[in-house]
Amino acid sequence: MNINQYLDSTYLKTAIQAGISENDNTTIVKEFIQEAIQDNFKLVMIRPEMVAMARKLINNANSKVHVGTVISFPDGTNTLSEKLEEAQQAIVNGADDLDFVCNYNAFKKGEIDLVKKEIIECTKLGLSHRKVVKWIIEVAALTDMQIIQLSALIKNVILSNFKEECIPNVFVKSSTGFFKTQNNKPNGATIPTIIMMLENASPLPVKAAGGVRTFEEAQEMIRLGVKRIGTSAAKTIANGEVSTSDY
Repeated sequence: MNINQYLDSTYLKTAIQAGISENDNTTIVKEFIQEAIQDNFKLVMIRPEMVAMARKLINNANSKVHVGTVISFPDGTNTLSEKLEEAQQAIVNGADDLDFVCNYNAFKKGEIDLVKKEIIECTKLGLSHRKVVKWIIEVAALTDMQIIQLSALIKNVILSNFKEECIPNVFVKSSTGFFKTQNNKPNGATIPTIIMMLENASPLPVKAAGGVRTFEEAQEMIRLGVKRIGTSAAKTIANGEVSTSDY
């Protein structure tokens, strides 16, 4: 198993969130990109404003590392038109993967038609440009039943509106890594939540994001059936070490 090809090396903090200058934050992003190139990770996941820089660095290195970015991050409450505009710009800037935050709050309020429409339109945009699309459902904000229902909803919308050959390119993803939980409860992928997602999103692939911090945990997620792992500690995991990262 080449675990590096499952890893989406992730850095999504703003300078303010990191408590550093914009220049220092950009330097960190560049380091993540260079690390991904050097270690041949599947993808580097960064904020939209960093995509053009990442595309240039990866192209200049003749690397096969993909560039991923997040849309409507981290709460997913942007309007459909705003999500489409942000995604279109990311495509122009050279993104390969578009990780949309699903409007899970609308889903929780029963606004199912709104959620279905954004899944259809945003997925259509990504696939029409031959991009990989992922839908972040934010498992820490949902009950177990809601995880099951939202995973199944995304699956059913995709199967009903897109051709079978599109299925490998539309993921259901667990988490942003930025949701604030109470009492230090996990805010990312756990084995129980991933099992629920796998059982209810299949045949769509699943990405486990947040909370995977060791080589053994990553291996277990892969054994369960996930196709991608989002982590800010890709190098640590690949080296068989234990990360103290909070994502």
